[in-house]
Amino acid sequence: MPTKITTELIKELRERTGAGMSDCKNALVEAEGHMEKAVEVILKKGIVKAAARAGRVATEGEVATWTASDTKRGVIVEVNCQTDFVSRGDDFKTFVRNVLAVASKAPSGIDLGAQKYPGGDKSVEQVRAELVAKTGENCVVRRWGSLEANEPGGFVHAYVHPGGRLAVLVHAEGPDRKNPDLTGFVENVAMQVAAMNPMVVRREQLQEQEVSKQKEIFEAQLREEGKPQQAWPKILDGKMAKWINEVTLLGQENVWDPPAGSIDKLRQELAKKIGGEVKIHAFLRYGLGEGIHKPPTEDLAAEVAKII
Repeated sequence: MPTKITTELIKELRERTGAGMSDCKNALVEAEGHMEKAVEVILKKGIVKAAARAGRVATEGEVATWTASDTKRGVIVEVNCQTDFVSRGDDFKTFVRNVLAVASKAPSGIDLGAQKYPGGDKSVEQVRAELVAKTGENCVVRRWGSLEANEPGGFVHAYVHPGGRLAVLVHAEGPDRKNPDLTGFVENVAMQVAAMNPMVVRREQLQEQEVSKQKEIFEAQLREEGKPQQAWPKILDGKMAKWINEVTLLGQENVWDPPAGSIDKLRQELAKKIGGEVKIHAFLRYGLGEGIHKPPTEDLAAEVAKII
């Protein structure tokens, strides 16, 4: 006798297989409510082949960028897989290129998975699931972002580290966005972001809770070191000033010509040279697999620094 299809059964099947709600319901109907038969139905149809691997860590893949021909917009995407072998394959690389093409036309913040995949009626998510089934590895469109330059002298510059494991977008502005001195400076700034990983462009963009937290850390260190409390204010001021310079792009010492000083100093000197203000408005930095818990195999930032 068929078992009644309840929401609890659908939920249990979804938890066991990772398949979609509608697929779980249809499988249960076909299996007349028998859980093990429903699992078998999903396995035989290949629905779960993609979803079953969703828990596997995907830290390989590629970070790619796109900039408009007028340099007024730039896009950055990270697509992950599980092994370097798959990331080098034509199928994966084609998928990355097409995801980037979708992102280049998409409004900021939209879910790329729901967007139409180029060359057909399927969505990005549907093609992703097919790629998982074909490669036998979890593949994920992990994140994407964009920068737009609406100022007359504004532009977006992209830097991709060789190998596609680290990429940066920089939104900059100057009196002549085609000036080679300006574009060269912004290229170096993009490599600076890649190598030194600043949190923000300038001090004003730091959240006060971040500043307060860091101050608490320094206070705790001084307490552990047994420093006299009357000396704390001066020591804290020095530590905080150094920390702010380290985490802000403009405050950092440049890595391509250290004796020349900070990024902000070079920015001001360039402005005088080319006859107009130079601004760095924003940046986006994506390191492949960053934030995913897996022992690092290489220090990408150090590698970029060596190249510089």
